[in-house]
Amino acid sequence: MSMARPKKVAAPQTTAQRLDAIVKSARKIMRKDKGLNGDLDRLPVLTWVMFLKFLDDLERMHEDEAALAGEAFHAAIEPPYRWRDWAAQRAGITGPDLLSFINGEEAARPDGTRGPGLFAYLRSLRGMNGGRDRRDVIATVFRGVTNRMESGYLLRDVINLIDAIHFDSSEEIHTLGRLYETLLREMRDAAGDSGEFYTPRAVVRFMVERIDPQIGETVLDPACGTGGFLTEAYAHLARQADTVEKRERLQSGALKGVEAKSLPFLLSQMNLLLHGLESPDIDPGNALRFRLSEIGERDRVEVILSNPPFGGEEEAGILTNFPEDRRTAETALLFLQLIMRRLKRGGKGRAAVVVPHGVLFGDGVGARIKADLLERFNLHTVVRLPEGVFAPYTDIATNLIFFDTTGPTADIDYWEQPAPEGRKKYSKTAPLQLDDLADLTVWWTKRTEDRRAWRVSGPGLVERDEAGQVKAVNLDLKNPNAKTAEDHRSPAEIVESAIAKEHQVLAVLNEIKALMAERE
Repeated sequence: MSMARPKKVAAPQTTAQRLDAIVKSARKIMRKDKGLNGDLDRLPVLTWVMFLKFLDDLERMHEDEAALAGEAFHAAIEPPYRWRDWAAQRAGITGPDLLSFINGEEAARPDGTRGPGLFAYLRSLRGMNGGRDRRDVIATVFRGVTNRMESGYLLRDVINLIDAIHFDSSEEIHTLGRLYETLLREMRDAAGDSGEFYTPRAVVRFMVERIDPQIGETVLDPACGTGGFLTEAYAHLARQADTVEKRERLQSGALKGVEAKSLPFLLSQMNLLLHGLESPDIDPGNALRFRLSEIGERDRVEVILSNPPFGGEEEAGILTNFPEDRRTAETALLFLQLIMRRLKRGGKGRAAVVVPHGVLFGDGVGARIKADLLERFNLHTVVRLPEGVFAPYTDIATNLIFFDTTGPTADIDYWEQPAPEGRKKYSKTAPLQLDDLADLTVWWTKRTEDRRAWRVSGPGLVERDEAGQVKAVNLDLKNPNAKTAEDHRSPAEIVESAIAKEHQVLAVLNEIKALMAERE
């Protein structure tokens, strides 16, 4: 007698699988929209849609908590602009009506009345009683957001998918946080040489762990991009928040960022929200817009973690915020001055910063800034990273510098991170992993000299002329313990590296020329 074969029952989806399927389906739908070109367009749309669903779930939670406590609840977003009012019904407003409601300065609203469109309303929000609250965060975010989808029907399909995400579930938020970081990496790869706002996770985590921020301290990133350093610092601090008081301190004033570009500003907000920070404190302006001499004690923080932009140029008005003999076209050096200025004095401040190779060997203005660093701060560690760590944004070798305010520099410990075993360099398809930094982590506490590590005396690196003026400061020191390595780079790579160094030399010569012109 033959027996019927039992039907195969599909295994239930895990949270990660379900959320991954939602995001993939949303991206697939957006590929059909003529207004979007690539992930650089699609991820911002996905982000602002998720942002609004997140806010509504968060508001529901706070409303329930207020009801249980018998307290009044003041919503950040009023009807009919809440997600539940216009987005939660699968057969709700769609097509041209949906686009008009979202994009228009004035439009028909889901409740049948007319008034400001969704984005116009969100941009008009203001905090209550003159204080900064979630309304200000929402308004700032949407001042830099535009809806680029041209099909309101496709947009409705995306909204229906995102409505299935439960942002009031800690498991879903945690899972989506990891998924969102994957999207940011993909966006970096799509951006190519515009991907400067993403720092490799292994580098971020290593820097945060070595600096070791504590509850009660303030962590600042003056060029926070998509918020990588701040989200990692938040996770580091959250592990310490074992009391109600510590959790409240973590949520209020522990993390601060600055990001002038509208796209990474939006992405950083979502990134921090997904990692658990309810009201991110991100300044949407240029961190360099303040006069350096006017930054005082109240503006200083205990911890700064940052990968400032380098190679770019700031407008002339920004340069006037710096001392006349410390003005430079190299953005990284401007940010380094800002970071030094914003660190708390008296041994309380410490920083970890990514800098390009040129900062270490540059003379002129660069030498004076580095002399300030050595003579006013304790530059205790330089980690030299190999080429390819920041691919595809740049192949230029970079360095991690660690310094604090315990006093002038005595000795500097150098560590030279080797290229990946069996390969010439790291790449976007084979990036640096945290495990690659295991030997560096072990060395950090021992500080022994070997084929990868050496120590130099800081004071001897500052060269002065007969008048006592800084002439040169070279931090681009070779490892005296390493064997001379064969250059495995291709001829094209060697030429590219040489051109980059020539640009650095040209920048220094232009600075000297400008100074000479000012003195004539």
